[in-house]
Amino acid sequence: MKAPIALALDAPDLDTACDWALKVTPFVSTLKIGLETYLRDGKSAISKIKANTDCEIFLDLKLHDIPATVRGACKSIKDLNPKYLTVHASGGTEMIKVASQEVPETLIVAVTILTSIDQKNLSQIGFKDDPITAAVNLAKLSVAAGARAIVCSPQEVSEIRKSVGSEIILITPGIRPLGIEANDQQRTATPEDAIKAGADLLVIGRPITGAKDIVLAAKTISEQVNKILS
Repeated sequence: MKAPIALALDAPDLDTACDWALKVTPFVSTLKIGLETYLRDGKSAISKIKANTDCEIFLDLKLHDIPATVRGACKSIKDLNPKYLTVHASGGTEMIKVASQEVPETLIVAVTILTSIDQKNLSQIGFKDDPITAAVNLAKLSVAAGARAIVCSPQEVSEIRKSVGSEIILITPGIRPLGIEANDQQRTATPEDAIKAGADLLVIGRPITGAKDIVLAAKTISEQVNKILS
């Protein structure tokens, strides 16, 4: 059974991305396609990847601009019909609102505080609050503006769940099974900890795509996640 995992499909080229998509399809529910692939390979890459899988498509573009520009960007990807599309919560109420209006069939996902940012980084870019408080405030603003999913670190997911209710999908990057290096992630957790805190969808990349045997890694982590949920 597929696990609620969004595989971060950060491949070095489109052929590799398609190969990875095919290999992990039996085990993960979602494929997360980010800026690297989208900017390098273009819109047609999304269609090519979709042809290799029945997974949901998570288009992780993290849109952040004036409302008119974000509206235009959403209109330009409407025909791709992704399940999820990310915007930065810090773009504000009107930006999130126009995104949700432009692609009503897609779940607008508001990114709160990047998992690569710690307290020191947060202060440097002008946030006065700690990461949890800042993420909760951004999540509440985003949901009120029309976002139907939130990206947050595993450390914030429990407090955000209390603030936004059960109908909002909470997506957590920075997931690292025991024994796996954190790499450039600062605020991480194991799949078990994230799920127990209230996460609905786990973003996992290098623990699978960096493995010697991608199929085995996807199968093993998928089974671990499903066992936690059972």
